[in-house]
Amino acid sequence: MNVLVIEDEKPAARRLTRMLEAIELTVLAQLHSVEEAVAWFKTEEHPDLIFLDIQLSDGLSFEIFDAVTVQSAIIFTTAYDEYALQAFKLNSIDYLLKPIDEDELEAAVSKFKKQRPDLKSSTFNFEDIRKLLGVNPVDREYKKRFTVKIGQHIKMINIDDVMCVYSENKGTYARTSDKRDYLLETTLENLEEELAPDTFFRVSRKYYVNIEAIQDIISYTNSRLQIKLKACEDQEIIVSRERVKDFKLWLS
Repeated sequence: MNVLVIEDEKPAARRLTRMLEAIELTVLAQLHSVEEAVAWFKTEEHPDLIFLDIQLSDGLSFEIFDAVTVQSAIIFTTAYDEYALQAFKLNSIDYLLKPIDEDELEAAVSKFKKQRPDLKSSTFNFEDIRKLLGVNPVDREYKKRFTVKIGQHIKMINIDDVMCVYSENKGTYARTSDKRDYLLETTLENLEEELAPDTFFRVSRKYYVNIEAIQDIISYTNSRLQIKLKACEDQEIIVSRERVKDFKLWLS
């Protein structure tokens, strides 16, 4: 079976290629950008199966399918969190969470062999996936304020005044620019769909940060990053290792 690896991190692409060749698959090429992939598909025979990273060096991999028609089965390789992975499940698309495990890779390939005897007939609704992932949104309304209950009163908090949102002791809190914490009637998972992705980023299981609140970014242990936020000096905010790459892309 012929496969294609589309992954912008060359060491990761080489590692995945070695893993695929170890289970006797033929890797036709390693591609690292949207532009490179589009050019390849225009001139080469399409593979049976594509291993596709979402974020490439020059944009989202979905842009490949805006430019060319690709009729191959797809297994996504992704560092997205659990909410985003629902998109793949709902669209009957398999995925491998980075760093890729050898057993999970082999199981995913076996699943495609069993369920899709005619792999090249596979097509996917990428627009639906975009919406479910919350990437490249068009005309979408995001939360402009929180309402919180303080005693017998209801207070409105402008979203621009929120420096970070964090979880603690099974509660979800918004920290504002005046260094006050407000208990929210929601969870971080629910906020995935409500916070504007160009303003807020989930750096870990515990924290969302506002890009306007970032004062400093410091290298931390195990390839992680530490963030210093306005009004959050008492908080140790660490970008988890699996989110560092996406965090850097978000900053730019």
